[in-house]
Amino acid sequence: MTGRSSYAVPVPKGYRVGPWEVRETLASGAFSTVYAARLAQEQDPELPRRAALKFLPTGTRTPRQLRHLRELAEREVELLERLRAPRLIRMYDTLTVDDSDQPELDGATVLVLELAEGSLDAVLEHDPKPESGPALLAQICEGVHQLHHAGWVHGDLKPANVLLLKGGSVRLADFNMAAELEGTHAYAPAFATPDYTPPELLWPEVDERGTRIRPSADIWSFGVLAHVALTGTFPLPGGSTEARSDAAMRYARGAEELRLSPELPEGWQEIVRDCLAPTHAERVARVPDAGALLRRVEEAAGASRSARLPRLRPRRWRAPVLVAALVAVAVLGGTAVTYALRDEAPALAAAPATCKKPAVYEDEKYGRGYTANQSSTWDFTIKQGDGGSQVREAQCLLRYLHGITEVGEADADFGPLTHGAVVTFQKREGLDADGVVDKRTWSALRKSGEV
Repeated sequence: MTGRSSYAVPVPKGYRVGPWEVRETLASGAFSTVYAARLAQEQDPELPRRAALKFLPTGTRTPRQLRHLRELAEREVELLERLRAPRLIRMYDTLTVDDSDQPELDGATVLVLELAEGSLDAVLEHDPKPESGPALLAQICEGVHQLHHAGWVHGDLKPANVLLLKGGSVRLADFNMAAELEGTHAYAPAFATPDYTPPELLWPEVDERGTRIRPSADIWSFGVLAHVALTGTFPLPGGSTEARSDAAMRYARGAEELRLSPELPEGWQEIVRDCLAPTHAERVARVPDAGALLRRVEEAAGASRSARLPRLRPRRWRAPVLVAALVAVAVLGGTAVTYALRDEAPALAAAPATCKKPAVYEDEKYGRGYTANQSSTWDFTIKQGDGGSQVREAQCLLRYLHGITEVGEADADFGPLTHGAVVTFQKREGLDADGVVDKRTWSALRKSGEV
């Protein structure tokens, strides 16, 4: 392991962790290193062939450092185990390294996560004002809404923590700063990325539980992120992070005006201005919650209105996942590093396929097929009583691809009409006619491999 000291957790290529074999380094930050990995041992047929392994050195360091690292790791693991939402990165497993011959690795916690095509950070580096910016922002806002709806605050929303699938679908990631709400507040570590931190949290009061934050902190972060993605510049003046933080504090005190870039599209100016209200109280008055913000963002982006959120369920451990192209993992620490694509420009997001004209997608594992929303929702099993974007996709495919008009309109609610239409379709395809859309029914609905 000589010559790898620049990595927070140096791991030699070819090292085995459980069924995984470590390949190339993807990213490294202050407290973790992320490696690509391939499945070297067929333990579980539902696991993808490739994943990202996030190594956290929770077995070494000083006692004080260990407590901090374990807290950050536990936050991320708890959220990813408990929440299952279309716009949040997926975790397949957690492992612990047991290797006394490698003291730098022994005891390390390893998160097995989706592997990425790239991050929004990489996209903006390639093109500071991507044409797909509005479509990306609509998906990012949907992710924030899903997170808040589940009772969590992200706490570190920024381009490096927005990850992209090959087809342009967005995932929020890096939840080591996330915090579960206790009433109106949550408690997070005393750390954030200053450029995306609201003024009230730049120099917060910190007690033994950490910093008190609220969902409005993510709203501010989204406003900064939207301005950056649409104009290529930060909304507050300054040539450095420190200068922009000072400007944010002056703005909060009324001594600095918010001067939005003239390149900000007209439909976005009011949205960004409201997200960047100088105080929590003013922000909430203008943007009551992420759901209200999402509808405004979708309208400004010209995106399809997202469906009602599905009923929340516990996350199934190592659930089967269809991976269109797996997501990159942002790393822990104040100097998190993301990786760009190596051989081609980062994939840019496109608007979801329309309901009436399902679009063709292509996937390494499942071949070609149709999607009327986002192909990354394959792993969701849906049944009568459920609701959400995956229900709407099934309704669209039933009605407009398979001609079963009895499903009714694509209203994202799995009611009796949808149940009856699914049963009709399953009988037609020779499947178990139980009215439940599982992996086999999804495959038939999307005509995988038959396009």
